[in-house]
Amino acid sequence: MNDEPAVLPPLVVQAQKAAADAGFVMSCTNRTGALLRTLAASKPNGRVLELGTGVGVGSAWLLSGMTTNSQLITVEADRPMAALARGVLGDDARITVHTTDADSWLDDYVGSGFDLVFADCRPGKFRRRDDLLTLLLPGGLYIGDDLLPQPMWSAGQPTRVGQFLAEIPTQEGMHVTLLNWDSGLVIGARTWQR
Repeated sequence: MNDEPAVLPPLVVQAQKAAADAGFVMSCTNRTGALLRTLAASKPNGRVLELGTGVGVGSAWLLSGMTTNSQLITVEADRPMAALARGVLGDDARITVHTTDADSWLDDYVGSGFDLVFADCRPGKFRRRDDLLTLLLPGGLYIGDDLLPQPMWSAGQPTRVGQFLAEIPTQEGMHVTLLNWDSGLVIGARTWQR
């Protein structure tokens, strides 16, 4: 079975070109992106949060699955990367790109909860996970990637990932599935009882 997406959404192609031109190699893969699109489509009129925008490839995949009344908030600490993402995604009224680090965003956010969160940076995945998960609505989905060894991993990343993989299956208030697929994924659903 070929599990690569048959067709790439035009916005994803634009974002991938921007990433290639910038030399940014940490965007989500097409297989992970297609899964993000599918999961976003399961949340009509949903509120979606992404921590770690990069150049906007993951955001483009999420947007390709979202309905017209959905909203995506995405957070990127690196100013040049956030500016590139705005250049690719800026015309879509469903998205707001915040240029700040995820820790500060988590500290300052007051607002409605989210139906889907994609944790694509250290905060929300390797630290401050409980803070992020308090924003996840019942039935909401939590997605994280890059849990299998990657060429760009720093020296401390195997330890962080190992601890995360040991903790996340027993995360309180969540049903969690680990996937030894693509870059290594976790998908969790907030239970209806808190």
